Amino acid sequence: MSQPLAGVCVLDFSTLLPGPLATLLLAEAGAEVIKIERPGKGDEMRSYQPKFGSDSVNFAMLNRGKRSVAIDLKAADAVARLRPLIERADVVVEQFRPGVMDRLGLGYEALTAINPRIVYCAITGYGQTGPKAQVAAHDLNYVAESGLLGLAAGADGAPIVPPALIADIAGGTYPAMINILLALRERDTTGRGRKLDIAMADNLFTFMYWALGNGLAAGKWPRPGGELVSGGSPRYQIYRTQDGKFLAAAPLEQKFWDNFCDAIGLEAPWRDDARDVRGTRDAIVQRVASRTAAQWREALAGKDVCCSIVASVEEALADAHFQARGLFARQLAAEGRSITALPVPIDAAFRGEATSATYPALGADNVLIGTDRERNA
Repeated sequence: MSQPLAGVCVLDFSTLLPGPLATLLLAEAGAEVIKIERPGKGDEMRSYQPKFGSDSVNFAMLNRGKRSVAIDLKAADAVARLRPLIERADVVVEQFRPGVMDRLGLGYEALTAINPRIVYCAITGYGQTGPKAQVAAHDLNYVAESGLLGLAAGADGAPIVPPALIADIAGGTYPAMINILLALRERDTTGRGRKLDIAMADNLFTFMYWALGNGLAAGKWPRPGGELVSGGSPRYQIYRTQDGKFLAAAPLEQKFWDNFCDAIGLEAPWRDDARDVRGTRDAIVQRVASRTAAQWREALAGKDVCCSIVASVEEALADAHFQARGLFARQLAAEGRSITALPVPIDAAFRGEATSATYPALGADNVLIGTDRERNA
């Protein structure tokens, strides 16, 4: 069967993470993705460490199965040389500050004058408009300013650095993918493309639905680290085991809570956590600290308690469940080596049959613009 995005051409002007990951998802669903890169250096992420092949493994992971054209976008003939690609493009993804593509002659108005069917997706931190549109920032800044970072607190009450680039991926990549697909569907009806304004900071508010609801409807704005799913309840907590590992316990519903209390042998006075939240939490701390992680894994197995031992990334890769799901079956190849490709949230039914693919060398596809003169510039 043909993949759902077979025949869709994507010009990717983005770098680093949000845009490249979005176009990776499109590529995995069958789209032809052509990266437009700077001559000589290309995407900045190519230079990162460690290496996999000639470039960084970060770049390789995010650009598997794509093509690369190296061209100086500031050159007088850049637009003319890119015109054949613009004429057949379905999607353009860019990640510059607002106004940069316009100054290069590659903004939405300029491109739709050539090809009115283009879906033009601009990913930025704060959006195309507003007082912060031109402000430089990174993932941590967006998470901080949206209020999301302030919901979680460490033992000293200070916010903790998130272990994932939440704004880049959840606020940038995924909304970009969703809206590109919606725009392509709209184009099926109207015959015209659309400009999409994806602001990473804006899209973080969705994750705080409960905090917004509590505050707006009841005037109960959340306390940092003090609410049900942000560290304020013994029912949604991380406990240290005897051997210095950790138990992630999430028995929120009463049936799971009752099972959990029975499984760990929690004394009757502490089972009503509404009576003394701190007392219950302290009692669980003592119980969990009395056994090793392995002992708790065995004791809680099959008890319907919503508990897990915190795994390392290496341990998660070896997890029998994820292995059985085929999550790591696809491969990323380069210069005779092969490693597990980045798992992506595209259903297996929509992905190609080939399980191994490589990433593009800088300028490897300059033939698409009629020359390879800048491939190794």
